[in-house]
Amino acid sequence: MTPPTTPPTPLAVPTKPDGRPTKPDGQPATYDERDEQLPAGAADRRTAAPGAGHTRVLVVTCLALATVVSAMSSLNVALPSIAADTHASQTRLSWIIDAYSLFFAALLLPAGALGDRFGRRRALLAGLVIFGAAAAAAPFTSSASALIGLRCGLGLGGALVMPATLSTITGTFPRERRAAAVGVWAAVAGSSAILGVLASGLLLEAFSWRAVFVLGVGLAAVSIAGTWRFVPDSADTDTPPIDVVGALLSVAGLGALVYSIIEAPEHGWLSAATLTGLGIGLALLVGFVAWELRTTSPLLDPRLFTRARFAAGTLSIFLQFFAFFGMIFVAMQYLQLVRGDSPLVAAVSVLPLTAGLMPAARLAPKIVARVGARVCCVAGLVLATVGLVVLSRLTQDSSYLLVAAGLYPLGLGMGLAMTPATTAITDSLPARLQGVGSAVNDLSRELGGALGIAVLGSLLGSAYRSHLALPAAVPPAVAEKARSSFGLAAHLGEPIRGHAQAAFVDGMGVALLGGAAATALAALAVAALLRHPSRPAEG
Repeated sequence: MTPPTTPPTPLAVPTKPDGRPTKPDGQPATYDERDEQLPAGAADRRTAAPGAGHTRVLVVTCLALATVVSAMSSLNVALPSIAADTHASQTRLSWIIDAYSLFFAALLLPAGALGDRFGRRRALLAGLVIFGAAAAAAPFTSSASALIGLRCGLGLGGALVMPATLSTITGTFPRERRAAAVGVWAAVAGSSAILGVLASGLLLEAFSWRAVFVLGVGLAAVSIAGTWRFVPDSADTDTPPIDVVGALLSVAGLGALVYSIIEAPEHGWLSAATLTGLGIGLALLVGFVAWELRTTSPLLDPRLFTRARFAAGTLSIFLQFFAFFGMIFVAMQYLQLVRGDSPLVAAVSVLPLTAGLMPAARLAPKIVARVGARVCCVAGLVLATVGLVVLSRLTQDSSYLLVAAGLYPLGLGMGLAMTPATTAITDSLPARLQGVGSAVNDLSRELGGALGIAVLGSLLGSAYRSHLALPAAVPPAVAEKARSSFGLAAHLGEPIRGHAQAAFVDGMGVALLGGAAATALAALAVAALLRHPSRPAEG
């Protein structure tokens, strides 16, 4: 039995009427000052999972994490069959994939706040139920619009699940075991996207794209049972009121921004509609930052980004997943519609990425202990950049060896960069702010993925349309169909298919170079921000 301990004596901390600590002059205390004023764990309620319970908590939370992360990528392998079945244009295909990521990202902060306030276990259960219900309805639709709507519902469920998984781990594991547990979490978060693609490829060999959603229902059901049985509850007992204004501004701003980017190939990047939408989105996000700086109960305090480790980890995760999910969206179409691979072969073809990612993520804590987080993270981002540049050189006739030569360093680099980036975010905050840290970490992943699919997908679509040169003999109606969707053009026969494949490869090169620029920028930023070692936050 654990011997009883004497609880710490509460400190006399000056507070405002809403209970927030203040400086002696009455101004709100900064995060660093509050960390010193409040005793460790004073504002946090946790039910620890002793001994073997830690392993069960890790397994269940990682299964729930894998369920929602795999849904981001699992439909990518089904895009050709979805295009043929629903007659979706290239823009609609982007929406089918990105609706999930957009709702996931836009709702993560308010969903994380709800979990902190009412209990992370409850948030986990509620999210899994919503996710499972939307997945159960999806097999019964054949409309692209209905599919987009159900993907939005899946995103709502995922937004409740993901922050609850990491904050449960950081809240139940002792500090000496937390880095290893976060390493497992990061490996699952990174590899689940590829495992989702592989599972979908297997299903599509025997069933239609609807089976992908049936798999999601099964995973959600098992996760619900495991959460109910093994996951302890944890919550902040004195959380402030939820910032509704901030939530609305962030959701509206991200929605306008992503909508304008995805629709840009249809209207033109310099069209009035696109520029107006981008301007509105940016204005709303600037308004969100301004509101968060002045409100007494911010959804996300921008001052957190003055912490170098927090800023470095957030930016690194954001740009890694920007490139990663954009690459998956592009690569699955290339493998099936250009190389002619079956869904299963296409899914297996990306396994070199997982072969690099998973071992690297597990070894990253040991490498960090030897050479430091800065060297490990920057080296990983450089490797990821190299992999994307190699993939951008693919042509219609490239050997699979070139595909593997790009995927392996990309996975290796992400494995090395993800774990220290995630640890930098969580360790830069005290225990009572772990819910905020996990939500920001997850937001970085999902927002990066949503914008990556939107931006790289739009670059691909724009370049495809501009490079597609069809013979004059092709009827105008057929030419318009080919221009609207590469998925449809690939099924129109020669010579349209050959011209469409060439245009798609040109667009893919542009898109993947955009992803490489993102990871290169991340490497430079992390190298600059982590020049000086930083002590992890206490508490």
